[in-house]
Amino acid sequence: MTGSGQAQPATSVTESKPLVVSMAGINKAFNNVSVLNDVSLDLYGGEVHALMGGNGAGKSTLMKILQGVYTPDSGTLTIDGQLLTLGTPEQAEAAGVAMIFQEFSLIPTLTVAQNIFLNREPRGRFGAIDDAEMVKRARTLFADMGVQIDPTVQVRNLSTGEWQLTEIAKALSKAARVFIMDEPTAALSSTEVQTLFRLTAQLKARGLAIVYITHRMDEVFTVGDKVTVMRDGRDVLTRETKGLHLDDLIEQIVGRRLEGAMQWEYREVNRTGAPLLEVENLHSEGVNGATFSMYPGEIVGLVGLMGSGRTEIAETLFGVRRKTGGGMKLQGKPVTFDSPEQAIAGGLALVPEDRRVQGLVLDASVGTNLLMPQLARFVHGGVVQDRAARGYADTLVSQLRIKTDNIDKKTRLLSGGNQQKIVVAKWLGNEPRLLILDEPTAGVDIGSKSEIIALIRELASQGKAVLVISSELPELLALSDRLLLVEDGCIKQDLGRSGQETEEDLHRALQRGQMGGKGHAATA
Repeated sequence: MTGSGQAQPATSVTESKPLVVSMAGINKAFNNVSVLNDVSLDLYGGEVHALMGGNGAGKSTLMKILQGVYTPDSGTLTIDGQLLTLGTPEQAEAAGVAMIFQEFSLIPTLTVAQNIFLNREPRGRFGAIDDAEMVKRARTLFADMGVQIDPTVQVRNLSTGEWQLTEIAKALSKAARVFIMDEPTAALSSTEVQTLFRLTAQLKARGLAIVYITHRMDEVFTVGDKVTVMRDGRDVLTRETKGLHLDDLIEQIVGRRLEGAMQWEYREVNRTGAPLLEVENLHSEGVNGATFSMYPGEIVGLVGLMGSGRTEIAETLFGVRRKTGGGMKLQGKPVTFDSPEQAIAGGLALVPEDRRVQGLVLDASVGTNLLMPQLARFVHGGVVQDRAARGYADTLVSQLRIKTDNIDKKTRLLSGGNQQKIVVAKWLGNEPRLLILDEPTAGVDIGSKSEIIALIRELASQGKAVLVISSELPELLALSDRLLLVEDGCIKQDLGRSGQETEEDLHRALQRGQMGGKGHAATA
């Protein structure tokens, strides 16, 4: 396989499976800017077809054409052999296309059954909605899916995974033949992910054609039968996942070879002196006696399942959660942070799990977001020194290679990777001693991910301690000088680094943790 960017044919023809969707020679431009260039995609019944590419590669635009949100400027779309022009989402739905939204489309105050059959409610003799029949049909759908969800419960009382399953039930109730899943595991726990994978296999066995959009490499090889890679508005690779090497897939996504992007690089950490951070028997809501330490220049990864207390530990350190017991020292001095403002003043910085809600003002400009923690530096006599402030923001954009037309551009319009760089960059002017990064590369493409990983390593090399929380085990393995196992809000074990070389090693550690006893101190 080469990195030439030329489209590659699939390694084999799926002759025994029906061709459900064929998109051929699709072109689309907005304001004379080409977004899709001669893109083709075939979807077969009984296959999971992964769709990958960097932010802005054209994946969303292509799928919106299949959903009827956009019409192509040229090219053809056939579903079940019928040439169609889908001008509205309703027309796409009628043709059997369903979208399982990343940001859910359900109404929280309605019941599960009401959401599934919204605007399609079964009616009784006199035209009244037949609630009992609606609940009955919903129960049948969930039974066929092999999951247990009460159709009479309001959606706001469901877990994230149950929301996702309700979305799938809603699509099945419309007799959809094509499922588009957009980052379906982004907000799911590991148990919910396994449930989704099982259901995906079940849907495939029923003969449905499934488009699976993801940035997570391991998922492509777990659930995908085929993969199409898009780059710069073109389809540059289509082939079966069987026999495809991860490095080759990454090369096609990025357009160049990323040597060592997701490989651990040994870093010399001096642990002979005093720790930069010492945490002793820390308690708060969700934290139960966490004890650990970190040294200058050290990257420490927290390994744990969702709900294990990883984020709660981070938020307690940063003053988001009120500490109810235990203590913390920074460079040997006892400190207590009752608010994020105090933590920032003390030399801490937090990149939160949900950048769009907690880390950014999306409708503000790039410059405004970058300057928020630093604005006081550029105010003299009550007047903002605009030239100096803009110069500082431009410097950050250059240093972190943030791709934007200018700093006046709305942050909402940037890719996920560039948004995440802004969240990191805005803290650098504070010269933090401890960086806490919660899911630092969630939802970003592999190219941006490699740049963020390189940035984290660079910050650590400057002597900052970095605490990393990630649900992606390859990312933790690539970054961490030391790994701490978290369970029930405490540090169960200091795993060190020796012997933790693969995802399987960390999976085994997690399994041992679930079967083991109480946590204990984890110090170097």
